[in-house]
Amino acid sequence: MERNLEGKKIAILVADGFEQVELTGPKEALENAGAETVIVSPEKGNVKGWNHTDWGDDFKVDEELSEADPVMFDALLLPGGVMNPDNLRRDPNVQEFVRSFFDNEKPVAAICHGPWTLIDAGVARGRKIASYHTIQSDLKNAGAEWLDEEVVVDGKLVTSRKPDDIPAFNKKMIEVFSGV
Repeated sequence: MERNLEGKKIAILVADGFEQVELTGPKEALENAGAETVIVSPEKGNVKGWNHTDWGDDFKVDEELSEADPVMFDALLLPGGVMNPDNLRRDPNVQEFVRSFFDNEKPVAAICHGPWTLIDAGVARGRKIASYHTIQSDLKNAGAEWLDEEVVVDGKLVTSRKPDDIPAFNKKMIEVFSGV
């Protein structure tokens, strides 16, 4: 694999209840492409993944959101799961953090329920977005064009529907994050 993300620092923003494979698969792909990944969270210490229908593993929080400066990151990854983005989206600090990537025209990738956070950050309107089908009405009501596609690229935003889409999601995410 080409290491075309060498020197890039990627924030992975999560709270408890993220779909574990939506963090581990993209994180591994980013690191294999040469990126440094940093798990950022409003939680302290560790965050707990969700493994389909049960709690998954604990993951060390590398940087607490209160200490994280979006200027120090080259891109942002938003894994899904139901609990994770539902908790993140209500946090004004999360909204500001996410919005800053869009304000500074930095790439963002979101999968499954991850785009929920884009709604509350105020950045979904006018964008083409794929997500898990159960949040399509929320995205449409927020002014996004929802698409039932494996992966959707809208400018510097990459979105996908579900864990089955991770291979296509990873490929497009790396392309967009590298500026290819």
